[in-house]
Amino acid sequence: MTIHSLTGEFAHAANETEFLTLQLERTRAMLGFTLVFCIVFFQFFFLTDIAALGLDAAIAHTLPARLTVAFTAGIGAWLAYRRALSIRATRIVACTAEIIALFCFMAVALARPLEAHWHAMSMVIILVVIYLYIPNRLAYATAIALGATLGFIALVQTMLPARPVSDLLTMGMLLVMVNTFGLLSARRYNRVAREEFRLQMQLKEFAERDHMTGCYNRRYLHDHLLGTELARARRFGHPVTVVLCDIDHFKRINDTFGHHEGDAVIRTFAGLLRAMTRDDVDAVVRYGGEEFLLILPATDLAGGAELAERLRTAFAAQAVVAGDTLETTASFGVASFDFARTEPKITLPDLILAADKLLYAAKREGRNRVESIALT
Repeated sequence: MTIHSLTGEFAHAANETEFLTLQLERTRAMLGFTLVFCIVFFQFFFLTDIAALGLDAAIAHTLPARLTVAFTAGIGAWLAYRRALSIRATRIVACTAEIIALFCFMAVALARPLEAHWHAMSMVIILVVIYLYIPNRLAYATAIALGATLGFIALVQTMLPARPVSDLLTMGMLLVMVNTFGLLSARRYNRVAREEFRLQMQLKEFAERDHMTGCYNRRYLHDHLLGTELARARRFGHPVTVVLCDIDHFKRINDTFGHHEGDAVIRTFAGLLRAMTRDDVDAVVRYGGEEFLLILPATDLAGGAELAERLRTAFAAQAVVAGDTLETTASFGVASFDFARTEPKITLPDLILAADKLLYAAKREGRNRVESIALT
């Protein structure tokens, strides 16, 4: 998971999408809260319009702009709280609310032309909100903030009463500084959030996966797979097959060629199991040292036995090369049960126990073979 040096976001779209998807509920909550907060304060400042312009002039010249912001941001907040917005939709809401609010802010500034310095301070606050508080993609926030900054400077120069050069220079430097620090702060926030996410994913990987083979470990099997797959099989009434497999004469390999070559054999076998099973459907578990368990949902006995035979043939034909070339074989026990039956009493541990007995039967019968059974 590489983090982009400029944006602080993940360089690969798949990683960024995974992160944003897991953060989506929090993003929607933050978007809704910030928009409500902005509505309240933007309307509250109507009191300053009255003080500066008088009630009638304020109603005529600034109230429509402030109500437009309230209406637009209010719809955005309602969508954020009440609708399951997608990642793209949250960005559309954020960008729309920001752009309309900035146009309305410019309208208020035009109605109060003698207070450019106060408008500049308000602009600074708006930029901080855009960069740090309204969740959006950094590129979009930066484009909106820079566009608004240039528009505001042009407004001050051309449409408001003439300002001293020193005022314009100070105002411009202030806005440049806020954009710079806002951009750097948003980038740092992005990076910290994604570093935390990356660390969580690594810890999850370490907790669930065997470090040498990348297969699920036995703890994950007992904590997650057994209950989840059993519940799914009973709910949908489909068959489940388990395959328990073990590398033949593995101790002899270790004793003869050393543990380095033994580890290479295990990695090769695990890679073969993962390559020949279905991604995100089947589960490959390192059950013991050189023993592996396959859980095959929606697979009957014939399908499981056929897969085991293909694995056996492929492993026997594949020479493992580490420091030496090794000829290897494996034995397989296959057990299956169809959960379409009314009130099935078989569990996945029952299937694993049956497969374990078949595996040792295959060992007794000479190894490098598949034994299978369908439980009833």
